[in-house]
Amino acid sequence: MPGKEHKPCVVLGVTGGIAAYKACELLRILQKRGIDVYVVMTQNACRFVTPLTFETLSGHPVAVDTFDRPQTWEVEHIALAKRADLFLIAPATANIIGKMACGIADDMLSTTVMATRAPVMIAPAMNTGMWENEATQHNLRTLASRGVQIVLPASGHLACGDSGAGKLEDVAVIAERALEALGRTRDMEGLRVLVTAGPSREALDPVRYVTNRSSGKMGYAIARAAAQRGAQVTLLTGPVALEAPQGVQVVPFTTTQELLERAQELAAKQDVLIQAAAPADYRAQKVAPQKIKKNSGEPLVLTLVENPDVAAALGRSKRPDQVFVGFAAETNDVLAHAQGKLERKNLDMIVANDVTLPGAGFDVDTNVVTLITRDEAVSLPLMRKDEVADRILDQVLMLVHDR
Repeated sequence: MPGKEHKPCVVLGVTGGIAAYKACELLRILQKRGIDVYVVMTQNACRFVTPLTFETLSGHPVAVDTFDRPQTWEVEHIALAKRADLFLIAPATANIIGKMACGIADDMLSTTVMATRAPVMIAPAMNTGMWENEATQHNLRTLASRGVQIVLPASGHLACGDSGAGKLEDVAVIAERALEALGRTRDMEGLRVLVTAGPSREALDPVRYVTNRSSGKMGYAIARAAAQRGAQVTLLTGPVALEAPQGVQVVPFTTTQELLERAQELAAKQDVLIQAAAPADYRAQKVAPQKIKKNSGEPLVLTLVENPDVAAALGRSKRPDQVFVGFAAETNDVLAHAQGKLERKNLDMIVANDVTLPGAGFDVDTNVVTLITRDEAVSLPLMRKDEVADRILDQVLMLVHDR
């Protein structure tokens, strides 16, 4: 009907675990918050809760069989995939997690989630042994690298009699996470964002180089979150062992000089610059043309020279209407060092973290940071880097709207 208000839509996937009955309560919580919910069930889920239950609660037909004759002339899994503002699978078994990680689409749920372009969230629930199995953990890491949001299971007494991790998180918590994701949907639409990530490598000879411990995870998390929120994202990345986020233009660099040159080429077209890369501060004054050999126990003397300061160079050319965010990974006097960089490099915000803290810093999935602007400093507790990314982008949006 013309003029009718659009209600946010969640497509709720339900898989075959004992926690399937909790999806009924989750559906009702979402409905009470003004969300339209469509349900897709696996055949095994129907052994725990009947489709009729979800049809009655949701007011919509429940999709189960890929080959059912549709009630309308739509390809049902495509129609549901397009309808979703968020695709939420709760509970998510090890089976559906494995299918999603491997790109298997052999039933209605796995086919529909593969076809969607909406943000995807899963809430795993399974036996502790299955949860801790390396195959499951590997699949979860794969999905996280692609931007799937994961509501980690709780620990407690499980239906199988075991105690440990694997219990479906409280449905009220899952609902809140879903609402947060919906609230952020497309709120960066129209913004062009450049994110730099990962380390640089500075050659010493044809087989050796100087680098640092940056994994690129924080920058990739920011790029992924910005793309999910509707931004047009360019990811300028050093050499990392990460899968590129979906919907992001990837531009590689190796050396600090390459990072600077490519960032300067791209910066003029951006609304937001986020310098999360970790460029090497020094490079070899002269790169040896051949592999450097040992010399009978004699010390090897290397002469290093300073690299250009990428953040400072970008800060000097930043337009007044652009938002520029930098990072400060420090080991002492963190806030003082970060505040100094904020001023010297003409940043609008700097993300400071003490890399000596447990759970913070390089090559981990969590971080502890303080967001420092010219007006305030907000310290965040230990949280996953994808959560940190969204908190950073929330602040970026406030700075954009102040322009």
